[in-house]
Amino acid sequence: MRILKPTLISIGICVALGLAAQEPSPLAAAKAMDQEILKLQDLPDDVQAIAAKALALRIRQQPGQYAIALAFNLAITATDADDRDMLQEVACTLADALRRSPAENKNDDEYRVLAELARYDHMQVSLDDPRYAAAISRLEADDQHRSESDFTLIDLQGQKWNLKSLRGKVVLLNFWATWCPPCRMEIPDLETLSKRFRTQGLVVLSISDEKASVLRRFLSQQKVSYPVLLDSGHKVKDLFRLHGVPQSFVYNREGRLVAESISGLTIHGFLEILGQAGLQ
Repeated sequence: MRILKPTLISIGICVALGLAAQEPSPLAAAKAMDQEILKLQDLPDDVQAIAAKALALRIRQQPGQYAIALAFNLAITATDADDRDMLQEVACTLADALRRSPAENKNDDEYRVLAELARYDHMQVSLDDPRYAAAISRLEADDQHRSESDFTLIDLQGQKWNLKSLRGKVVLLNFWATWCPPCRMEIPDLETLSKRFRTQGLVVLSISDEKASVLRRFLSQQKVSYPVLLDSGHKVKDLFRLHGVPQSFVYNREGRLVAESISGLTIHGFLEILGQAGLQ
C-alpha cells in the first residue's frame, strides 16, 4: 500500500468509464467490489491478505473497463502487506486488466504501479506492452539518479550529515512526515533497527520537509535516537524524485543503492531490504 498514493479511480463516475447513465448490473457489481477494496485496510493483516487475494481473482472475471479501475485501486490499497502470495495475485490482476482494458481507460499511473510491483516488490509480471516497458525504464533511470545523488542536511541538533561521506557504513534513508500514518507506524521499528545494527555500521537517517518546530513537537512524544534531518524546501525529496511518503532507500558500504521500498514497511520488510546490504 502505498505512501501518498495516486488518487483512487472512481467506479461510480459513469462518464469517466464511458458508460450509459443507466446503471447495468456489471457496474453495480464493480461498485460493490470497490467498496470491499476500500475496507481492506480496516482488516487484520492475515485477514486482509486472504480478502485481497479473493478480490484479485474476482476482478479478473470483470469486464476490462471495470477491471482496470478495480485492479489499480486494489494495488494501491493492499500492497503495504508483507504477504508475498497476495502481492503476486495483485500484480497478475493489474497486468491482466491492462491487457484487457480499452486504451482510453488506461493511464501512466497504472503502468507505473505495476512496474513498481515488479522492480521493488520483485513480483513476476508478464506484460508485452511498450507503456509498461517505458515505466520500467523510468524507474531504472530514477534509481540510477538516486544512486549517484548526494546531499548535505542538518539534523534537529544542528549536526551536518553528508550521504557520500558515510561510505563504509550501511545507510538507511527514510523519508517521512508526521501527518502520515504509515510513517508513524515505522518509527518504533526504525528505532529498534538503529539500536540493533549500530555496532555493525548501520546509520538510519530520517528525512522530513516539515518545519523543525512541528517535528520537535511530534518527536517529544516518541522514542527516537536516530538523526532526523531537515529537508527545507523539500530539495532532497525532489532530488530523489519521490511520489510520496514513506519511502526508504538502503545504500551498502560501497555507497551503492541496493534496495528501496515505496511503501510502509514492517520490521520484516526492513530486515529484508537491509539484508541486501549485508546486515543479518
